[in-house]
Amino acid sequence: MTMQDNIAPLKGLVLCGGFSTRMQEDKSTIAYHDMPQWQYLTTLLQSFLGEVYISCRQEQQDIFAHYPHLIPDSVPYGGPSAGLLSAHALQPQTAWLVLACDLPLVGKQSLELLINARDIHKAATSFISPVNELPEPLIAIWEPAGLEALLQNVIAGKNCPRKTMLNSDIALLQNPYAAEQFNANTPEEKAEAMKAFGL
Repeated sequence: MTMQDNIAPLKGLVLCGGFSTRMQEDKSTIAYHDMPQWQYLTTLLQSFLGEVYISCRQEQQDIFAHYPHLIPDSVPYGGPSAGLLSAHALQPQTAWLVLACDLPLVGKQSLELLINARDIHKAATSFISPVNELPEPLIAIWEPAGLEALLQNVIAGKNCPRKTMLNSDIALLQNPYAAEQFNANTPEEKAEAMKAFGL
């Protein structure tokens, strides 16, 4: 077996399964880029990766009815861990480049940096948050070992991807394009993002 054989294939995963309570509308359908956010992010990931999947709740599937690669939540856990672990359950030998649907400013330069810095020997490769200097678990590459660690933590009642990262051996990157990590989770943050695009 060669070194190449040991490298988990990298695929894309757009997390759309949140309830968007603070935003008061489904964040995955907001059109910051003349298309729904889920479509923008899948198209962005497809420019780098051969296969890109959408993670969603069971009752959301109609929103993405024409998209061929859906992973409805299939595990009894909540939050973003549900999407990550549903993907891991479906393809346990896959590494996932994960993007949350609340990243309106993310672009090719951040993803290129993340992919080029991927460390297959670590549990994950993640950017440092410009807000709190902690790992960004939802704009990151999760290796199978990292997702297995997340699974064990969730089973133990520790349902937090960031805490799994903090307790794992991960590669952490400073992003020179850190503005692309901006999260829009409220109507005010949505307005801020729209303003950035002149909308």
